[in-house]
Amino acid sequence: NIPVRTELGQQIRKAFIPEPGNKLISADYSQLELRILAHITQDPRMLEAYKNNEDIHSQTARLVFGATDEKELKEKRRLAKIVNFGIAYAVEAFGLSQRVGISRSEAKQVIADYFATYKGIRDYMDRTPLEAREKGYIASLFGRRRYFASINDRNFAVRSRAEREAINMPIQGTASDIVKIAMIRVAKALDTEKLETRMIMQVHDELLFEGPESEVAAAKTLIKREMEAAATLDVPLVVEIGVGDNWMDAK
Repeated sequence: NIPVRTELGQQIRKAFIPEPGNKLISADYSQLELRILAHITQDPRMLEAYKNNEDIHSQTARLVFGATDEKELKEKRRLAKIVNFGIAYAVEAFGLSQRVGISRSEAKQVIADYFATYKGIRDYMDRTPLEAREKGYIASLFGRRRYFASINDRNFAVRSRAEREAINMPIQGTASDIVKIAMIRVAKALDTEKLETRMIMQVHDELLFEGPESEVAAAKTLIKREMEAAATLDVPLVVEIGVGDNWMDAK
């Protein structure tokens, strides 16, 4: 409810300040759900991009949207980002057209081009609803289950929603698991190393800390180490850390 991309949201974030002598430290997982998507689907192109530390949105802009130069890449990257994250939520042509601002037929073609590029994702999206029907549930990478009683519902809309949620569950569910594991690891490490820095808030894939300015360097190293070691995937977990005198400056 405090968006970082709007001017008002940025102003509100500046109101979150530490005690005198302290700093806020923001630690944010970079594209956590897309990295999990790459691991789960084992799509070769997505795996290779993350292993080589390439920008996945730029890759999609080139491969799906046909960007050939820097100007086109800049224009198409924004659309590619929407599509990359939308696919993780099993977005359909109508939903994508609304988000990107294109016609439904254009959105349908974009989705077709995306699946032709990232074939592993297409395979995953085809097989996951079948697995949900067979087992009655889908599990995160850590084994946490979500049951889908409506996956065989006679109503098409109800059934389709359950299918989309089943596709998304291992991605979003695993992301939630990883963040919680990271919180436990970091809290224990802060205690072990007897730092005064403390975790004060979790917002999606971001953890916010407050601590003495004298501890910032040590705390940053500890936080990044523990968060990136929270899970072992076939692609690296990457944590971006910022420090500031308010929440906005720490981003």
